[in-house]
Amino acid sequence: MHKLLTGDPGKKMLLLGNEAIARGAVEAGVAVAAAYPGTPSSEISLHFFQMAQESDLYFEYSVNEKVSLEVAAAAANTGVRAMCVMKHVGMNVAADALMTLAYVGVRGGLVILVADDPSMFSSQNEQDSRYYAKLSGLAMLEPSTIEEAHDMTRLAFELSEQLQEPVLLRTTTRINHSTAVVTLAEITPPKTEGDFTRNPMRYVTVPVVSRQLHVRLLDNLAKAEAIANQSPFNYSEGKGSWGIICNGVSYTYVSDAVRDLGLEEKTTILRLGFSHPLPKEIVNTFLSNCDRVLIVEEGEPVLEEAVKALAQEQEKMLPIGGKGEELFSRLGEFNPALVREKIAHWFGVDDLLKSATAPSAQADLPPRPPTLCAGCSHRATFHAVKKAVQERDVIYPTDIGCYTLGMLPPLGMADFLICMGSSTGTAAGFSKTLNKKVITFCGDSTFFHSAMAGLVNAVFNKHNFTLIILDNGTTAMTGHQPHPGVDMEKHGLSGFGRIDIEEVVKALGVGHLSVIHPFKLKKSIEALQEAFAFEGVSVVIAREICTLYGKSLKQPKMRPFYVSDKCKNHKDCIDQLGCPAFFINNGRVNIDPDRCTGCALCAQVCPENAIRPVKEQTQY
Repeated sequence: MHKLLTGDPGKKMLLLGNEAIARGAVEAGVAVAAAYPGTPSSEISLHFFQMAQESDLYFEYSVNEKVSLEVAAAAANTGVRAMCVMKHVGMNVAADALMTLAYVGVRGGLVILVADDPSMFSSQNEQDSRYYAKLSGLAMLEPSTIEEAHDMTRLAFELSEQLQEPVLLRTTTRINHSTAVVTLAEITPPKTEGDFTRNPMRYVTVPVVSRQLHVRLLDNLAKAEAIANQSPFNYSEGKGSWGIICNGVSYTYVSDAVRDLGLEEKTTILRLGFSHPLPKEIVNTFLSNCDRVLIVEEGEPVLEEAVKALAQEQEKMLPIGGKGEELFSRLGEFNPALVREKIAHWFGVDDLLKSATAPSAQADLPPRPPTLCAGCSHRATFHAVKKAVQERDVIYPTDIGCYTLGMLPPLGMADFLICMGSSTGTAAGFSKTLNKKVITFCGDSTFFHSAMAGLVNAVFNKHNFTLIILDNGTTAMTGHQPHPGVDMEKHGLSGFGRIDIEEVVKALGVGHLSVIHPFKLKKSIEALQEAFAFEGVSVVIAREICTLYGKSLKQPKMRPFYVSDKCKNHKDCIDQLGCPAFFINNGRVNIDPDRCTGCALCAQVCPENAIRPVKEQTQY
């Protein structure tokens, strides 16, 4: 049995933040869940997927975030509890559905988990999803600890049903990927069958209907504020006249900083967990008892602007700080030392920093830049492309996935990237304004997510570029989740369809289509040269399973390679491929047999034919 399906209420369990959220949803009786994987939220959907095999929960990996929200929204409007999971940039994709769903509302509880990524550990921007709460007019909850993430998830379903609106649950990477002890509650059996009464004047958002629904949304927002003012997730601690307002994980940093600086008697902390709509009554009372206030929030000055506006409305004249040159930045993730320093500076007690607990010294480790895995087929495809273009002037728009790492030397296969699916759209634009060959890349999961639409556009408008679809059989970057092109029978799962990318591309009317197996280097180069010579839209599908995914499927392991005495130490293998299985020992090239997957790409690159498969263990 999956550990998150364990009964025994009151039991304490060590859980990752994302595990705690998934458990909270199950305890609340979630019946339908949908997601497109995206770090830092990916483990939530993974556990839903696993639990769905053993319970009444229906879970799907949707083709993108917009579709996942639409699936969850429809389910919630039949009266069952539903959840949609995504990362912050996924909310951009889902926003079209979200804005109008706020008008329509829900009947069963609908919780939308959005995981923000301050410092961009695995993202292309660090946007602040709190603006989506303001934009949509929906309530937002923000946990400060792992246990609270568990509790908030459970209670968010109740809040959603009370308001008859979706509820946004915002986390950040530090909450998603930290671990703590969580006290389990009772699992509520999910209601899996809903009902729906036709009512076009409520559910069909033509203008005459939406005008009335907008009034309803604003009424619900006022109800949400009244609830926020009574919410146990909004609380203060301390009695001092120095005020600190904080949200999310910032609260834990603030609590530690106040204790470390010995300011417990001088400060009052207001933690806002039900942060939107702003609980004005609570904040107004708080401000009335403060001489000076600091807002501690990662990301944008959302709370700061709201609190300052409220103070102005109430004619409260007191210093309120937050973002600024000598205070907090809008960039990156906070940490305890930073928060301690800024609190001391704002309240004029910098001298207390000397006696505050200093962080323990950390080892000065060498940086480890990200790189494609040893044996990654994308490396072979990129190398083949470089050989095929020869001396042509080329630009390489790319997309979101493992293959984005192709931007790094020695491959250099990425020139432009803005969002998921942008490969085909940006390639079209470049092809119209540049006298260069345009070669763009997208992965198989990204193709289904949103790059397909750009390909349709390119065929219709007769653009001129080559799209290389890097089909490694899985959604590799976020942990090998399935997509519509995956053969689910390899996982022992039935009841799924499968869509062949090659057949889709043919059906779209692409003028030139070929399929390569990139570890067959010579044939791949020839096929690519034909595609590059074609005037119009050409597509090459580079089909080779992700090496890590292949291991998980227990595919036969290939023999590793070694560098024989024939090697003249040209280092072409390292200089052209950059495979992490290579290393230099005493000035000579070597291959780590434990990392080598036996893909044989380097053997095809070596000018002396000096790289050979291992026959005996003594060879390595």
